[in-house]
Amino acid sequence: MQPVEERLRRLMIEALAGDEKSYRQLLSDVGDRVRAYYSRRMGPGHASTEDLVQETLLAVHTRRFTYDSDRPFTAWLHAIARYKLIDHLRASRAHLSVPIDDMNDLISADDSEATGARHDVEKLLGDLPEQTRGFIRAVKIDGRSIAEVSAASGASESAVKVAIHRGLKLLARRMKGNDAP
Repeated sequence: MQPVEERLRRLMIEALAGDEKSYRQLLSDVGDRVRAYYSRRMGPGHASTEDLVQETLLAVHTRRFTYDSDRPFTAWLHAIARYKLIDHLRASRAHLSVPIDDMNDLISADDSEATGARHDVEKLLGDLPEQTRGFIRAVKIDGRSIAEVSAASGASESAVKVAIHRGLKLLARRMKGNDAP
């Protein structure tokens, strides 16, 4: 982890534990980071920058208990800042682009994007039956062959293929909102 990530994460964990000094320092550091983030996107001295900073700090305050201390703090912060900016742009009908890739200002160089993707995949797979989840993970994520998975599980190759197909089909329906878990 980068020093910025470590520092902000530590301050957040201490703040959640009730340390007021850490909480004040966290809000100060976050304010500086999001101010720079918004200034680069809206232009230096833009009238809405301070409003966005305050809205973000308020969101960090009101949603602080949603932070998962096992995940990177800067990824959590970036999500809040990005959504606040998008909401502002929608409300003001401004047509600025907010590139998803341009989050290096908030996030230290780490694998938070991959971590987030892994978390999303695990969350989706978590609703599937255990055997189907295992087959999908082994074949589609780990890259093992159907024959390997079949031999290791004791299921026929056809059963493995059918389970994977049905599991992926169910996930696709759920992602489209047609089937709740």
